[in-house]
Amino acid sequence: MGGVTSPAPGLTALDRQLHPRFLTLAGREQVRDLYAAGQSLRAIGRTLGRPASTVLREIRANSGRDGYQPYAAHRAAAARRPRPEERKLLADGPLLEFVTDGLRRRWSPEQICHALRKEHPGDQSMRVSVETICQALYLQARGGLKREVQAAVRTGRTRRRPRRDPGQRTERFTDPMVMISDRPAEAEDRAVPGHWEGDLIIGEGGRSAIATLVERTTRYTMLVHLPGSHDAEAVRDALISTIPVLPAHLRGSLTWDQGAEMARHRQFAMATAMPACFCDPHSPWQRGTNENTNGLLRQYFPQGTDLSVHGPEDLEHVAQELNGRPRKTLGWDTPAERLRDLLTT
Repeated sequence: MGGVTSPAPGLTALDRQLHPRFLTLAGREQVRDLYAAGQSLRAIGRTLGRPASTVLREIRANSGRDGYQPYAAHRAAAARRPRPEERKLLADGPLLEFVTDGLRRRWSPEQICHALRKEHPGDQSMRVSVETICQALYLQARGGLKREVQAAVRTGRTRRRPRRDPGQRTERFTDPMVMISDRPAEAEDRAVPGHWEGDLIIGEGGRSAIATLVERTTRYTMLVHLPGSHDAEAVRDALISTIPVLPAHLRGSLTWDQGAEMARHRQFAMATAMPACFCDPHSPWQRGTNENTNGLLRQYFPQGTDLSVHGPEDLEHVAQELNGRPRKTLGWDTPAERLRDLLTT
């Protein structure tokens, strides 16, 4: 016998894949029957577990001369539903190579997206969204990025906590401190380069450390090797050896927390002609640029590891890699590019 092929099997197959927030074919049939029986929108909504406004929109959008049509409504809803697109990062090619290389250099997905626009301004095939990169990383789709690349992605910023109860803290410095409130005014708005923030990142058991210096305007990072010790004398000597590599106009000030390693701050300031300023107690946000940088550095120097195994060449390599990352706050320039512009103008 001839006849019209029923669409029901196809619609039923679609129903098996629907998210619960979508109306099923059976739900639309209920809407038809209850509405035809004179039930109110609120009553229909209670039966379906939906707001009355959802029922109203459904009926208005899918009613004709013969009233509400559940099968036509279901077909129309299926046609409107977006079909999944092929993932851009499943196929080998220049886009996948660029993204993979960026992740191996420890760039964030957002940094990679903006670097693509900057380096391939007219090539729409070299475009990918942050979400697409994240899905390739975390959903582990077949053919996605490799596990060793996943391991390179940052997992979050390290939060620093006081080592002792605040009531047990004692004065560390015999020389009076210059507080951050007395720091040169131009350092606050980052308009004038040459003002730095510093800190230590500490290794396993507090037995090793690396000093970190970050310039506030360019976000340029310098890492200071501290072999053997990170007491006040060792930190003083290491900083005095490092600061002279900077031109005079980039030695505006150095802001540190009130850690005991800076107890020789006056000797440092006299030797370098660079004043040392100090944050208020328990106020790491006053050195926010350095705090953020230390979080990034933990990708290279994980907490609970021995930092003494990293020599000066290792620190230089990490600093160059960090300074080569495009930064959102710099308009997607790199710190190295910004510093180069300062040195050549």
